[in-house]
Amino acid sequence: MPDSRPTPSAGPDAALFTEEQAALLARIAGALERMAPPRPERPDFAAADAFVWRPLPAGLVPVPKVNRVDMVLLKGIDRARDTLLENTARFARGLPANNALLWGARGMGKSSLVKAAHAQVNLDRGSQGATPLKLVEIHREDIDSLPLLMEMVREAPFRFVVFCDDLSFDGDDTSYKSLKAVLEGGIEGRPDNVVFYATSNRRHLLPRDMMENERSTAINPGEAIEEKISLSDRFGLWLGFHKCSQDEFLAMVEGYAQHYGLDVADPEAMRHDALEWSITRASRSGRTAWQFIQDLAGRLGKTL
Repeated sequence: MPDSRPTPSAGPDAALFTEEQAALLARIAGALERMAPPRPERPDFAAADAFVWRPLPAGLVPVPKVNRVDMVLLKGIDRARDTLLENTARFARGLPANNALLWGARGMGKSSLVKAAHAQVNLDRGSQGATPLKLVEIHREDIDSLPLLMEMVREAPFRFVVFCDDLSFDGDDTSYKSLKAVLEGGIEGRPDNVVFYATSNRRHLLPRDMMENERSTAINPGEAIEEKISLSDRFGLWLGFHKCSQDEFLAMVEGYAQHYGLDVADPEAMRHDALEWSITRASRSGRTAWQFIQDLAGRLGKTL
């Protein structure tokens, strides 16, 4: 009995799609293209001296005016100030410099020092007509996108301080591995035109209970702990910030008052009020001193 099924054509048109199939494939290709992440925009590094990293969509957002404190107002942290300023100045000149971890008591000017050092180095370099140093802030939750940021700035004709404020890791967070690879351990490593500064209340960036949990559950507790604390070893500079004394706290208050021209009729009464302010907050720090000055300026009818 003869086969009644149509015999496929062997001609050159046999491999071509029908119009319906071609239209379907075009729609699929368009959908896939829309799902793909957009190419990162090439940043205009001349737009500002400071930027905030945005991972989605990838890009650097310029910051026209940085919220910073003048270097002269940072009291009680002289050693950390001089060390970080020297490290930053060397890096800006193209010399070897270390990543820096500023750790310790809250409110003692860790992040303020990073921003002030960036401003001071640019001020000094500006008087010499040199290329300005760029400050890039990356948020803690975006650390896993750090390799993409490094790729974006690697070939740029500028030098960058990448800054992460209040850096720490909790629980099952594994994004610290991205940071380790970028700082020292990866094949490409940290670009020559980038230095990484971080602030944290923890010296090892990880809570003690997280380390103890690793110790109790790991087959080799020593190796587990070593992997966790090796992140802080990637920072060549460890700058400790400790609670200030009463005299240092009052020096901060008086420095702010003088800098902003607050006309205080009774300096001794101001000192007494400042100490009472710190006692009610159970804290003596630069942040507490600044909060008192804001309150004082408001009572005096002055703007800062």
